[in-house]
Amino acid sequence: MSQFGVQLHSKSRTKSSGNGKRRIKLRDKRRSEIGSYFSSTKMSENNVVKKVRRRGGSVSSVLKSAGFANLLTKDGYKKVKIKGVLESKDNRNFARQNIITKGTIITTDLGKAQVLNRPGREGSINARLI
Repeated sequence: MSQFGVQLHSKSRTKSSGNGKRRIKLRDKRRSEIGSYFSSTKMSENNVVKKVRRRGGSVSSVLKSAGFANLLTKDGYKKVKIKGVLESKDNRNFARQNIITKGTIITTDLGKAQVLNRPGREGSINARLI
């Protein structure tokens, strides 16, 4: 199923099934069991949101590029401009490539902030001051 170009998630074929036996493959993977491509949310001037069809016909938002973040302050949420990406706990190369994921530390107009949500799945960036 490598023709789809995305990962297939399942249990390991080499590990035992719990009683000492080897796992036997019952069937091949199905198209519905594959994931989707990694939506690398890059830094840019504006927010670019893409609509994606999910299973069952539901539609979700994917943030392709981000220019603004909803920053949680003492007074509430404020929309602030993103200046840069400092560090990423997922991959240190993400900070070099300006890719924003959950847990990434970004610089904004009001200071350093940590991303609280998953921008590739929700279509926006929510962050809090550090």
